[in-house]
Amino acid sequence: MPRFFAASLSAVAAALVFASWSTAAGSPEVAALQVGLRGRGLYVGTVDGVLGPGTENALRRFQRRAGLAADGVPGPRTRKALGRYGRRAPLGRRTLALGSRGWDVAALQFALAWHGFPSGTFDGYLGAHSEAALRSFQAWAGIPPDGAAGPSTISALRMPLPHSPITFARPLPGPTGDLFGPRGARFHAGVDFPAAFGTPVSAAGSGRVVFAGPSGSGWGNMVVLAHGQGVRTRYAHLSQIDVQLGERVAQGSTVGHVGATGEASGPHLHFEVLLRGANVDPMTAF
Repeated sequence: MPRFFAASLSAVAAALVFASWSTAAGSPEVAALQVGLRGRGLYVGTVDGVLGPGTENALRRFQRRAGLAADGVPGPRTRKALGRYGRRAPLGRRTLALGSRGWDVAALQFALAWHGFPSGTFDGYLGAHSEAALRSFQAWAGIPPDGAAGPSTISALRMPLPHSPITFARPLPGPTGDLFGPRGARFHAGVDFPAAFGTPVSAAGSGRVVFAGPSGSGWGNMVVLAHGQGVRTRYAHLSQIDVQLGERVAQGSTVGHVGATGEASGPHLHFEVLLRGANVDPMTAF
């Protein structure tokens, strides 16, 4: 079979397999495949849910190692070759709870992250962090927060991704760094704005200061503004904070200055937008 035709067939087959599960930038089922391949040292890219060349190459290597036809299609035989992990596909065939492991858990973690509730590393294990994210999503979606991912939770995760009902201004001019989405085997819940140390950071919208000070979550010095309609914005890694708790600020006013406090490798602003506690892509709010 010609190489280009085989590649096209692979892409079509994968699209058919995963068409019912997709987000703005990737499929939870493909993400689960990537997690399984990472666990075997075959895939080193970002768990992004995209069946691109890196994922297909890793998949073909795994298939050859397992004695299967290296067609790049993650079908039933390939999932079976992944052992107990792969036999837990796809998401929705069983109810997941604390302690569950497998392909479907990795898919759940990916879907939760894109819906605004990241839980740490995509690893296919429903531990304490994943359970907390699951319960938070359930409460957000109006589902009893019982920590069991059954049909109602899976149905809610198939809904469109949340977005901000408020349009904001950019808190800093210039280019962006890391965007909202997967990064390695984790999820970046905001947008980074690289800038010189001490650059003034502007309020993206008018609001009230509901937090101003050192955070205990790796964000360093941070400001959080409440804007109404359940929307909040976060400004992290600041070198200096220029507002006080309870203060009302206007859009464009300075809330602090760029720094590298907390877990930061260099000076930049980490900016987040949240809707009733769910992280949403800030780039869709500008």
